[in-house]
Amino acid sequence: MKEFRFKLILILAFIGLNLYLLYPTYQDYVNTEEIKQEMSIISKKIKKKNPTISELELNKKLSYKEDSIRVSNPSYKNSSEKRVKLGLDLQGGMYLVLEVNTGKLLEKLVQEPDNTIKQILAEAEAIAKVTDEDLVSLVAKKLQEKQIRLSRYFGNVRESDNEIIAKLKAQEEDAVKRAIEIIENRVNQYGVSEPNIQPQGARRIIVELPGISKEEEAKRLLQGRALLQFSLVKDPEFTVKIMNAIDQHLAQITGGIDSTTAKQDTSKKLSEEEFRKQHPFFAVAIINPQSPVADAFVKEQNVALLKNYFARPDVQAIIPENVQFVFSAKPTITETNEKVYRMYLVNKNPELTGEVIVDAQANIDPQTTAPIVSMQMNSEGGLEWARITGANVNKRIAVILDGVVYTAPTVMGKITGGRSQIEGSENLEEAKLLEIVLKAGALPAPVDIIEERTVGPSLGQDSIYQGLMSSVVSFVFVGLFMLLYYRTGGAVAGLSLFLTLLFIMGILAGFHATLTLPGIAGIILTIGMAVDANVIIYERMREELASGKTLKSAISAGFTNSYSAIIDSNITTFITGAILYQFGSGPIQGFALTLMIGIVITLFSAFVLSRVVLDIMVATGMKINLG
Repeated sequence: MKEFRFKLILILAFIGLNLYLLYPTYQDYVNTEEIKQEMSIISKKIKKKNPTISELELNKKLSYKEDSIRVSNPSYKNSSEKRVKLGLDLQGGMYLVLEVNTGKLLEKLVQEPDNTIKQILAEAEAIAKVTDEDLVSLVAKKLQEKQIRLSRYFGNVRESDNEIIAKLKAQEEDAVKRAIEIIENRVNQYGVSEPNIQPQGARRIIVELPGISKEEEAKRLLQGRALLQFSLVKDPEFTVKIMNAIDQHLAQITGGIDSTTAKQDTSKKLSEEEFRKQHPFFAVAIINPQSPVADAFVKEQNVALLKNYFARPDVQAIIPENVQFVFSAKPTITETNEKVYRMYLVNKNPELTGEVIVDAQANIDPQTTAPIVSMQMNSEGGLEWARITGANVNKRIAVILDGVVYTAPTVMGKITGGRSQIEGSENLEEAKLLEIVLKAGALPAPVDIIEERTVGPSLGQDSIYQGLMSSVVSFVFVGLFMLLYYRTGGAVAGLSLFLTLLFIMGILAGFHATLTLPGIAGIILTIGMAVDANVIIYERMREELASGKTLKSAISAGFTNSYSAIIDSNITTFITGAILYQFGSGPIQGFALTLMIGIVITLFSAFVLSRVVLDIMVATGMKINLG
């Protein structure tokens, strides 16, 4: 037995390593079940304490509780990160096709925009959407048809049209590449297991996000442009004055009675219809006369109406050019389950932008237990932030990301050191999204979602069940056939087959690879190939035994004479798998990956595991029956 000691230690160490790599998967399953049970108990307690609670409010509370549970135990996150990852088809998630809006990029590059270039850009975009033709070429062609040099709008007069076209195309291609890099960065930081992100055509990007089933969450993650601004909120007196002016103007043009004050006249009660006619603005933008601030509260269905008001040229003439109305990032839910947004009047030119942010971290505030995002600014930004906060004590500064307000805290004192935080996130998950967008950088151009599909978790669970059942059934039938046909040798082959599956799953976990439905098909194919190697070996051993050799000599000769046939067949299959992995995408790569891993493990199992077991059986005098 001494001659097998090293091989046995190697095999047992390999088995132990794979069990160690698979333990986080088991632990994550246990943790998930524990959290489910705990959340079920918490849900019952909340319902018992508040029987009339709405489903929306209940889910909000449960989401916060689950965040707190996961954050409180670092082992939950650790096991989740190290477990066997599941692909989109097994775990469920989102499939999206994004299109980089390079038209917006060209709009920003136009030096002196006029109606001509705006019309040309609109026409070129319309053609590009249906033909996938290069937008720069379309714009250049239309300008040349009108006998307008490109230097009229792009570049400078010393550059030829060809030089300008080359530069614009380079910027257009760079915008798509940067968009892919930023999306990959955001998705990777979010922790999506094995996302598939790849370009399609000139401007489109395919994104597969396993594990994300919330449509809005995926959109915010991918489409957020990370335009962070810190803008001063205007004083209540100034804000009310602007609101009154808008209200009076709208009342005049709609035939209502002039409004001279934002406060309602309590001595004269008006019906709802009369008030809406006399005060069309304040009927939808409600302010609290008793509040020290002039923030307006707007129901969700009225947000679009107000935005239409602000877009009117006559209303724009009333609003000073240096201020703008902006809405809160998310609504508050009233007792009647209505969504109400807060509207602020802020300086249009920000005091500071997000370019100075060098780091962001989502966490739970230990004092308030509310989710926050801590930000660290660079040295230049820290000095500027100290100056801004020092000069605006007791004033409010709105934190605006991508055009919506996340929070508008009052400056209590000068903030030094360049560290600050954003409050107002509904839960830790939302705060994490904000952290990712801030850290990952801004998209060079907007991205539009032109196709989206959701794979539900239940469908994923069905796929897992069917995939596992097909693997088990194939393993059982193949194992039974080998046992009945090769008797003792078949039992050894069955053990080798079981360890092969264990090693494949362990390696997938160790390299953080993703198991997909095509990957399960690759495992099933590996089962057949592993048995094929054993069949070749056993048939060679039968031939050697028939020629009169001893069992020990037959085993040695059977393995030696089978090497070339087994290695040749497996290497050719491995090369095919490598080609599929290199040039394929998504499901094809999943199949190729498990196939290549399976081939390597199959060779190890056939030439090492089976050989050692058979040699030990012969050395200990056990009877081996090959059928």
